[in-house]
Amino acid sequence: MPRVACVQMDVIYGDRDANLTRISREICKLAEQGVDIVVFPECCLAGYCIESKDQRHEISVELDSTEFAVIQSTVDATGVLVILGFSEETAREFYNSAALFQPDTQPHFYRKTHLPELGYDRFVTPGSDLPVFETKFGKIGILICFDVRFPEAARILALKGADAIFLPTNWPRGADISADILAIARAAENKVFVVTCNRVGTERGFTFIGKSKIISPMGQVLASAGSDEECIVADLDFELSRNKRSVTIPGKHETTVFESRRPELYGPIFGQTEQIGENRQ
Repeated sequence: MPRVACVQMDVIYGDRDANLTRISREICKLAEQGVDIVVFPECCLAGYCIESKDQRHEISVELDSTEFAVIQSTVDATGVLVILGFSEETAREFYNSAALFQPDTQPHFYRKTHLPELGYDRFVTPGSDLPVFETKFGKIGILICFDVRFPEAARILALKGADAIFLPTNWPRGADISADILAIARAAENKVFVVTCNRVGTERGFTFIGKSKIISPMGQVLASAGSDEECIVADLDFELSRNKRSVTIPGKHETTVFESRRPELYGPIFGQTEQIGENRQ
């Protein structure tokens, strides 16, 4: 049963050294407190709020960077898993990405697949995969911020066997519905743990709302944060997320998450426009 912590923190725009020092310190402190998985916000290494393509270089990080080497070294030394959002730069593209660090293992990466018209996301390439990663605790999926608005993304991760979905995010003012409703709905509708880690503070005119949450497969909020810097912690029993049957009265009142689906009715979700047209007539 892993113990998970979300570090709801402010981020200093463009100051990789200060942000990295804070991240490393939090990992070490939480490891001493018995935490197994530490989650940080979206784009937490250098910020998010840019206004042009040229500014991408101010906040972007390459996968062979010093920052990643430091985080991996900290993970190796402490034995914890770390999930962290960052602005990724490759030879050809920029992505809004998240990294999964595990001890003595090469990091795994997820690239944000759904992009809002906001900040860094206006100038990046969308990801093209929804992977599930094996860890010593179980299978985990990662989404980033705006991804939670699309029920299909979380459902795919659940169908692939994810025990928990981790969501580094930068929810600004106006995104309360994602923090207060949609994240809870994704947990309950898929019977998986959903762990959201938002940032706080103000960056270039955007104020971030916090409200990080750790949510059970029944939609119960196990831990939640306010609007200031805060660290929340909860234990995740993955056996709860592996049981997709809900029994109220045995043999009389039982429901399932996946077996009750009707995929033959869901054609419009997959872009079958002929069926959409028929349904509108």
